[in-house]
Amino acid sequence: MLGWAITFLVVALVAALFGFGGIAGTAVEAAKLIFFVAVVLFAISAVIGLMRGRSPTL
Repeated sequence: MLGWAITFLVVALVAALFGFGGIAGTAVEAAKLIFFVAVVLFAISAVIGLMRGRSPTL
């Protein structure tokens, strides 16, 4: 999921470089949304992992 966020960020940077403001703004918003969803899912996964009492695998 973070890969998608980085992809949208790169698309936004390239679009901004070429002057496509609307496309760049949309891609930045999509990147931010996907990034925050990934962070929330990670936090939920970490809390559930702690509640289960498993030791992390490395």
